[in-house]
Amino acid sequence: MRYPSSHKEETRKKLLANARAIAKKGGFGTTGVDELMASIGLTGGAFYGHFPSKEALFTELVGEEVANSAEMLAGDEQSPPDHVAQRLRSYLSSYHATHPETGCVLPALGPEIARADPEVKAVVEQGLKQLQKSWASRIGNPDAAWALIAQCVGALVLARCVESERTRKDILASSRRFIEEKHAVDPVPESRRKRMTQ
Repeated sequence: MRYPSSHKEETRKKLLANARAIAKKGGFGTTGVDELMASIGLTGGAFYGHFPSKEALFTELVGEEVANSAEMLAGDEQSPPDHVAQRLRSYLSSYHATHPETGCVLPALGPEIARADPEVKAVVEQGLKQLQKSWASRIGNPDAAWALIAQCVGALVLARCVESERTRKDILASSRRFIEEKHAVDPVPESRRKRMTQ
């Protein structure tokens, strides 16, 4: 059976998408090539037709994830004045805490990224600097921008480490309030907050 010329690229994209969700939920290092390929209906042997190694898949996966997160969190010239507050509320949400497969790669795979090759760390650093620069210009404080990023990632890690939903919600809500009070991030207006949570 002959596949169309686009088949290899489509398979590669599907593998990346599935690997992203599987890794963020269960860890990349503990997920084998066979499991990754089975998620798209192929055998482990087919993996090497798409990536030279599992590490190469990790590098590309992290690069795409960080770029997507940085772009979404940073916003652009058309973003509303309360963009940072909106993004923080979404980031520090129960949904994000309980669905790592759909969220930011840093709280999910941070320890694995920290042990990764310099190439992976350089990609993460570039994305973080982009986000920090954007937030610094919006809130007028470069130090606070770094602190906000660290607070968000750390709060999400803690929220995922506890069993009780009540404690998880307390961690997230306390972090949001602290950020709004200490870092001069205007809270989301009540009318918009209601629309965002519906």
